[in-house]
Amino acid sequence: MVSVLLFIAVGVSLFTNYRYKGTFTILNKKLPIYSVDTKEKKVAMTFDVSLGENDYTEKILDLLDKYNIKATFFVVGDWVDKNPDKLKEIYKRGHEIGNHSNRHPNMTNISQEKIIEDININEAKIRNIIGTGTKLFRCPEGAYNDKVIDLVEGSGYYCIQWNVDSIDWKEQGEDIEYTRIMKNIKPGSILLFHNSAKYTPENLPKIIKNLKEKGYKFVKVGDLIYKNNYKLDHAGKQISN
Repeated sequence: MVSVLLFIAVGVSLFTNYRYKGTFTILNKKLPIYSVDTKEKKVAMTFDVSLGENDYTEKILDLLDKYNIKATFFVVGDWVDKNPDKLKEIYKRGHEIGNHSNRHPNMTNISQEKIIEDININEAKIRNIIGTGTKLFRCPEGAYNDKVIDLVEGSGYYCIQWNVDSIDWKEQGEDIEYTRIMKNIKPGSILLFHNSAKYTPENLPKIIKNLKEKGYKFVKVGDLIYKNNYKLDHAGKQISN
């Protein structure tokens, strides 16, 4: 009985000690920002932008304009090389640009030097084209560990994940993707889409109309997250202090 109580006490102590120390750590694992704790009905729509068989970036921009919505686009350097004019257009239309790496490597598998080099190369490309740098970074493949989070934050970025994933890149069907998004939306959610996904342009109007009818507002990630005096819970939800 004593040993059981001791085990429980140690577990509670570990959880308490690791909780809410800047970037959330539990059993030494750090997290990026997945969502934001807010009572306001607002969400951020994000698009990961990379090379693919199809590129619906312009169509997505036109749809966002139609509904007067500003979003956040996380761009990969390889895509930037081939589409500088599209990057300029995203920025020109008032959307937020985020760094999504240069070559889209799984950063948990490469050295610290390679991570920093990859981030900096894409940052230089973006700055050269739109005349300003970025403040947000999204890990390629959504893959991260303590080293990656430390380097991203140490480089001056907010590391941004998502809590509502369309999984649109699998192209499983328009209705499947729509339902997947709508059932997981909450105030403070960060939504993930891709510029090359077949059904995303078809679903955006339905998602936008439905959420607006429910009283939601769409904001850029930079306008959704807390910039300082915050903590992250076990799910990566950002909570203001």
